[in-house]
Amino acid sequence: MNVALVIIFASLILALYLGIQAKRGKDMDMEQFAVGGRGFGTLFVFLLIAGEIYTTFTFLGGSGWAYSKGAAAYYVPAYIFLAYVLSYWLVPKIWRYAKDNSIISQPDYFAAKFNSKAMGMIVAVLGSLALVPYISIQLKGLGIIVSEASYGVIPPIAASVIGTVVVTTYVMISGIHGSAWTAIIKDFLILVVVIFLGLYIPFHYFGGIKPMFESVQSVKPEMLTLADQGLSQSWFISTVLLNAIGFYLLPQTFMVVLSSKGEKTLRKNAIVLPLYTLLLLFIFFIGFSAIVQIPGLQGADGDLSLLRLSIETFDPWIIGVIGAAGLLTALVPASVMLMAASVGLTNSFYKVIVPKASEQQLLVVSRIIIISLSIIALIVTITGGEALAILNIMSYSLITQLAPALFFTLSKKNHINKAGAIAGIITGVMVVAYITISGVKLTTFWLGVPHVINDISTGVIALIMNLIVTILVSLLGKSKATLNLKKVKDASRVS
Repeated sequence: MNVALVIIFASLILALYLGIQAKRGKDMDMEQFAVGGRGFGTLFVFLLIAGEIYTTFTFLGGSGWAYSKGAAAYYVPAYIFLAYVLSYWLVPKIWRYAKDNSIISQPDYFAAKFNSKAMGMIVAVLGSLALVPYISIQLKGLGIIVSEASYGVIPPIAASVIGTVVVTTYVMISGIHGSAWTAIIKDFLILVVVIFLGLYIPFHYFGGIKPMFESVQSVKPEMLTLADQGLSQSWFISTVLLNAIGFYLLPQTFMVVLSSKGEKTLRKNAIVLPLYTLLLLFIFFIGFSAIVQIPGLQGADGDLSLLRLSIETFDPWIIGVIGAAGLLTALVPASVMLMAASVGLTNSFYKVIVPKASEQQLLVVSRIIIISLSIIALIVTITGGEALAILNIMSYSLITQLAPALFFTLSKKNHINKAGAIAGIITGVMVVAYITISGVKLTTFWLGVPHVINDISTGVIALIMNLIVTILVSLLGKSKATLNLKKVKDASRVS
């Protein structure tokens, strides 16, 4: 057994141990299981939200996008920065309402705000649809990382299965507490690995970051600017706006917000987290370095640029540390995603069907759902193929369709009704699904449309239509209510 594999498995066992031990001293009920009894301070909230930045998708895809797409990769830190700025004002309001109304999941929030169980069910289903591909991506990335870092000793599918068993085990036992404690070692390793690789590789091969970019400029200058078409400026701006709006609408991020012990904790994180996000630039440096050092990776193989360049550069024990960090970037986010989806489905479906269910019954059902979702995500990971890629593209666009309903609930007086909110969400989801599956663009319907408009993100187009339908249906509902009230008053006068 090579040293890299020993280090990777040691980190896996440590993560499992910490995840299980996190339950000690906790009287586990649904609130403890889902949101840690709303007792997480600045550090744990920081680690869990940061976990949504440094996933396997970022670890592999960040360097892969820099390698394959160039400057377009900068949309990732741009939207995350903007999301944190927005969160400073928006997230404390959500936390306050959830605390006052004993809400522990995203579907609960929407159901309470609109006084509609149907709304809760829709949000729970939509959240699960958006999360399954994300969980699958974590598991698939985990398989790739472990397989590459073990020099092919462990097949990707075997690594994905082992990772699924580990994360499912500690989530079922410790809930979000397990995610929080494993996040500690994950973020420490990521901090060390990302900074080390991001500085060492450019200095080792080029003598510095500036010479590295100069080398890229001489080989592939188009990688350092946005394209005129496709991944253009309008694509960049619209995608940044869409993802910034949707970041805290992701069920797992929403649930982490609810786990905070206070509004002050959330505001502190909104200030500090953008600095942590700067570490993404070091991942991009690795991808840009790989353009020159290991040219020729095609398509999805671009996501292997970080690992392939590292294997060419370092001894096996360093590869083991890199593999361990990559492994944990899958386990922590996947665990929070499983938690968010299971709690949302438990409260919005089982609790509606069995309103007198005890806390222990709810815990059992939530754990059963965790196992079910893990199995589904693993099957999608193994058999997904192109379907997985389509679902990934759709995920952010789908969950962002909750934005109009959310933002209207944050005002003192909600100006839309549940019929308008539901109609808008359904419209937005249908538009996203149709455009993504069919592959149509605005040029399909309007041949002369400028590229600056044609390149706008699909999710933004769906969001605009969502907003229009939401407002129109709500206004129509208010008009009918006013008309009915007038008829009642007229009838009472006649009588």
